[in-house]
Amino acid sequence: MSHPLITVPELHEDLDNVRLFDIRWDLGDPAAGHRRYLDGHIPGAVFVDLERDLTGTEGPGRHPLPPTGDFAATLGMLGVGPYSDVVVYDDVGGGVAARMWWMLSAIGHRGTVRVLDGGWKAWAESGYPAATDDVQPAPVEYPSPNQGYRGVIDRQGVASMRSHLLLDARSSERYRGDIEPVDPRAGHIPGAVSSPWQMNLAPDRRFKDASDLRRRYEALGAEKRPVIVSCGSGVNACHLALALEMAGLPRPQLYVGSFSDWAASDLPVVEGPHAR
Repeated sequence: MSHPLITVPELHEDLDNVRLFDIRWDLGDPAAGHRRYLDGHIPGAVFVDLERDLTGTEGPGRHPLPPTGDFAATLGMLGVGPYSDVVVYDDVGGGVAARMWWMLSAIGHRGTVRVLDGGWKAWAESGYPAATDDVQPAPVEYPSPNQGYRGVIDRQGVASMRSHLLLDARSSERYRGDIEPVDPRAGHIPGAVSSPWQMNLAPDRRFKDASDLRRRYEALGAEKRPVIVSCGSGVNACHLALALEMAGLPRPQLYVGSFSDWAASDLPVVEGPHAR
């Protein structure tokens, strides 16, 4: 298994050999990502819209997965073939870009898939050139996978799990129920442990060392129990999956609907300061 991260110097050396995708997105202003892309991006990067390209039209939660056949068609339109080496980035330390990393991994993509460590900020600060064009890739064919996404779990599965560790990637404030900007109820899934995805990052928005990540997730109990990762809508939770892989721990299951799915049901929600 290849390392899930790539550094800015490594990407600069390999820029002509990868399919590069800019996945900037803002919960409060979904169109802002494309505007920021046009203001400046890594040369050759194609803009990927989280809600158009990486989200289905039906399913649990605010960002359900598209059917794998639809995702394969999107990949083909983005110029990705089944053996293409892919690099993804955003401007928040991978919290959005990790969604595409996870999706490609979950359909068994045969090329390498890596997240740019530090994202756009690291590239912009490196002194390497930027571009302002709107890159339109040449379509290719991506065969439809023979199976669905691997490593997913639904609401019923989460509700029935007693032996798993459920990690909640949202902010501590949302986990406790102090605030809830988008979902119908505030709080967290009973039994969930708070693990804000930003805690995977150093102050410069690069990932912490694998040893630091290992210690963090061992302290949460991830080496003792199978793990399920959740967030608001199945996007930021992928960042936890990436960090767990970096830490050398088994890849978790992803609760795709996450809290947006749970909060829309009649299942109980817990409020309170249970964050770690």
